[in-house]
Amino acid sequence: MKIVEPKYEILTDISEGGIEELQQIERVARVCYKSEDKITPDGESAKKLVRFLVKQGHEAMLEHSQLSVLFTCDRGVANELVRHRIASFAQESTRYCNYSKEKFGGELTFIWPSYIRGEQYCELNDSEVTIKSSFLEAMTYAEKDYKLMIANGMRPEQARCVLPLCLKTEIVVTANYREWRNIFKLRTPVAAHPQMRELMCPLLKELQSKIPVVFDDIYTYWPEDDQTGKGSMVK
Repeated sequence: MKIVEPKYEILTDISEGGIEELQQIERVARVCYKSEDKITPDGESAKKLVRFLVKQGHEAMLEHSQLSVLFTCDRGVANELVRHRIASFAQESTRYCNYSKEKFGGELTFIWPSYIRGEQYCELNDSEVTIKSSFLEAMTYAEKDYKLMIANGMRPEQARCVLPLCLKTEIVVTANYREWRNIFKLRTPVAAHPQMRELMCPLLKELQSKIPVVFDDIYTYWPEDDQTGKGSMVK
């Protein structure tokens, strides 16, 4: 049994400062106004126009650029991600992946929930030790039962019925910038699931530094960014 932490990887190459991506949006948007003569090669006109489009809510133009991100997360988080209909997905299949095979190390991989992971046993109080122990025990039994069912002739698509939501999965999400803005607005607020926020808040922060104009206006509370310990707003 292996237990890992969630992570993400941006698969799409992003130009320096996101200039090329902004210029793509500008080239398309200026068709609407027939203002192609205002395009400047340094990208400043693109920044200005995209900022204007976002402010005016004319976000349809943002649909002409897209981004692919690979998430390593649990099945619960993946189940929420695929609810975003204006996107394309490619996910690790429990029907065809036989985790008892050597290519998977002959073991299952689970995601540490953010609210259980952390300090070592000796640093936890009694109730936290019990919770962590219960989690590890449950995962051990899930792996044992899954491998037993496979060994007795069941196919992966049948044996997967005993797999828990915290089973590690990989899922690629490809969406246009407009949909990514929608995803961040829904998945980074405090009301969102903590494991979803654990991925989306850092991703938002990274994209704000790489493509600032597109995501600049989206704020969310993210305590890890605040040195005072009181939390801060991602920008």
